Amino acid sequence: MDKKSQKEIYEKPLADRMRPRNLSEFVGQSHIVGEKRFLRIAIESGKIPSMILWGPPGCGKTTLARIIANEAGYQLESISAVLSGVKEMRAIIDRASDSDNMFSRKTILFIDEIHHFNKSQQDALLPYVESGKIILIGATTENPSFSINAALLSRCKVFVLRSLSPSDIKEIVSMAVSDRERGIGETRLSVPDDTIDLIVKYSFGDARRALNLLEASATIAREEGKESIVEADIERALLEKIHLYDKKGDEHYNVVSAFIKSMRGSDPDAAVYYMVRMLESGEDPLFIIRRMVIFAAEDIGNADPRALILATSTLVAFQNIGLPEGVLPMTECAIYLATAPKSNTSLTTYAKARKDFLEYGPLEVPLKLRNAPTELMQNLGYSDGYKYPHNFDGNYVSNEVYLPDKIARRRYYEPSSNGYEQEIRERLNKLKRQDD
Repeated sequence: MDKKSQKEIYEKPLADRMRPRNLSEFVGQSHIVGEKRFLRIAIESGKIPSMILWGPPGCGKTTLARIIANEAGYQLESISAVLSGVKEMRAIIDRASDSDNMFSRKTILFIDEIHHFNKSQQDALLPYVESGKIILIGATTENPSFSINAALLSRCKVFVLRSLSPSDIKEIVSMAVSDRERGIGETRLSVPDDTIDLIVKYSFGDARRALNLLEASATIAREEGKESIVEADIERALLEKIHLYDKKGDEHYNVVSAFIKSMRGSDPDAAVYYMVRMLESGEDPLFIIRRMVIFAAEDIGNADPRALILATSTLVAFQNIGLPEGVLPMTECAIYLATAPKSNTSLTTYAKARKDFLEYGPLEVPLKLRNAPTELMQNLGYSDGYKYPHNFDGNYVSNEVYLPDKIARRRYYEPSSNGYEQEIRERLNKLKRQDD
């Protein structure tokens, strides 16, 4: 390779220089590109379907799209949904038509971050995908069930890419260390195994992050005249902690879900861990506290009525003191909610009553329960026959019915046998025995 070509290569970031050029260089995702897997067969046969590549950052979505086009002999056109719109897309489609008509060469349109396209932009793709004028490959970090229109999604095959395993990342980093043409092999820097392991640790399954970290560390080592990259270079290159958390992405909802489910599963350790993870990654503390208020009502309810009081008190406490001390009442609340007795009867009771309302509509309120503040209402029979419970033994009227006639015998609330609801259950059973 001449010096000019080598200089041009080294002007590119390491992650770009080390991008695999074919399937044999591609590391990971064997569940979709391994031997006898659907996508590999499609590539080898040259029959490429439109598809959505869904996976976390740095797992190989863009690289795979390039390899597919290269190995199948298709023309590749690439745009970013963040920076491009329908105008750019139609210009590509025109070129695709020319390529097909003049050279009988199909075109793959690769749209990075396709979830950023709105409905009308996605709809604009439909006729061209359906007619086969273009083969669409969309890359997204978001769940396509929510971010891609149903019509477009039905015309694409979805491939789920996974975060790369530590062994995958180590293989990629090791190749970059030894490659003298595209990697850092030309620098003659040695990289001990424990240093590579540290890079793997901080990559979180993201090959791009791993290679960026290696490149930054190599730069630091060379500036200091070192012969090898050591752990201190890695720590310096990190600059600050790296957290895998996107407040608008799937990982946000994954961690929130884990937090809620840990409290529901009565695991205070896991609950606090996920809460800390959200806080340290920049989540709004008030969002977390609001989730705890909802949880106290939905998953604990009357099994421990103090849970809702504590959750709302936590909200007030945090609003008064803020961070950093506000994490203390938050932790207290998370521990309490995780260890409290559980009941979801607030949720189930509301759902049952709502079902009847939606089915039967606004049934007439029994006359005896209606308010009668005027003489006319009294003459119409409002409040006639109402029995005031405090005038009866135990403040309870046996066999009295308060629901509308059509649903008079419905029972929405079935207390659990957990916590304070056990007492409620026993009391209601005692009252029911008076009705018999």
